[in-house]
Amino acid sequence: MSRFDHRSVQRLRFAVETTFGADATGNQSTSVDISSLGSPLTIAFIVSDVGDSIFATVVMVDDISVGGGGGGGGSGAVANACAAIVAGYADTVVVYRSLAQGQFGRFGQAGGGNVVRGAGAFTSPYVLMSPAQSFAMRVHRFMYEHGTQQEALRAISLASYKHAQNNPRAVMHGRELTEEIYDNSRWIVEPFHLFDCCMENDGAAAVVITSAERARDLKQPPVYVLGMGQGHPGNPQTAGFENEVNTGAIIARDTAFGMAGVTIDDIDVAELYDCYTYTTLVTLEDYGFCEKGEGGAFVSDGRIEPGGALPVNTGGGQLSGYYMWGMTPVSEAVIQTRGQGGERQVPKNDAVLVSTQGGILDHHATLILSPNPSNQ
Repeated sequence: MSRFDHRSVQRLRFAVETTFGADATGNQSTSVDISSLGSPLTIAFIVSDVGDSIFATVVMVDDISVGGGGGGGGSGAVANACAAIVAGYADTVVVYRSLAQGQFGRFGQAGGGNVVRGAGAFTSPYVLMSPAQSFAMRVHRFMYEHGTQQEALRAISLASYKHAQNNPRAVMHGRELTEEIYDNSRWIVEPFHLFDCCMENDGAAAVVITSAERARDLKQPPVYVLGMGQGHPGNPQTAGFENEVNTGAIIARDTAFGMAGVTIDDIDVAELYDCYTYTTLVTLEDYGFCEKGEGGAFVSDGRIEPGGALPVNTGGGQLSGYYMWGMTPVSEAVIQTRGQGGERQVPKNDAVLVSTQGGILDHHATLILSPNPSNQ
């Protein structure tokens, strides 16, 4: 498969400059997106990561349509955008996510209503109704099989909050987390304490994708998409894959790394989807940063904290930075790749891993970004 080292990502100026909060906007989610785009584009390829499948629509600027893609849609939508540009369907692509849940209810809440359809018809009678509950069952199995302890989840949460203290725009900036605070926090559903779960806030984030040739003439330094890959084990699970304890990273990594011409040892910083601390743990293992079952030791020595050997979620991620689904790791990766992270900027950014998840470990997408047009 040919490498996309001639593509570039250009993050919009406003990408992470909206207000993030419990009810930050008075507009509907789509209204936040469109009004933020600013100057018109001749043709726009609008991709959103809402829903359970990746879907994109090529539209004229006066006829904007919106598709969906779940939490994995951040990286997946960028990959689709690159493909559209290469195929000649679009010149410039906007990938965005916005949330205005203050009006419509939070994704993390258990669903209501008098009628339950689909898989919920089999789980709701047993009070399995929220994402946290669904993930918690998988974590229990993972811990049983690999001997992983609660301290591993705590280490990931603490690292996230340490990163957030270096990000003035993080929702939890100025609110440090200690082991004592973590241990004394309430259970959401075992083994998840409060600080094992991502926040939910309103706001918007976006990136603009165009050709490398055009990006060279723009104000911001370009960020090159060296590699991309997707892996969707699906639900019901693929026979033998067991996505309770594995993620689509196992499928997506080889495609993305092979296209980029990098290995796991080349990765300087990782921006991972972290709806729960467990997601970070299992994703690190599935990319091959450590062996299966060794993630607890890998994250427990400061390795993923600021100044560590592998900084992870340098803006605080969704646990403490801001909650924009797949666009949280994408936007922070662009900031780091440009060298615009300020106090949180990593010293080396030649290969930046972006990893996004969707569903209950059902969908996965990977990007490798770099400030250099080629890694070879």
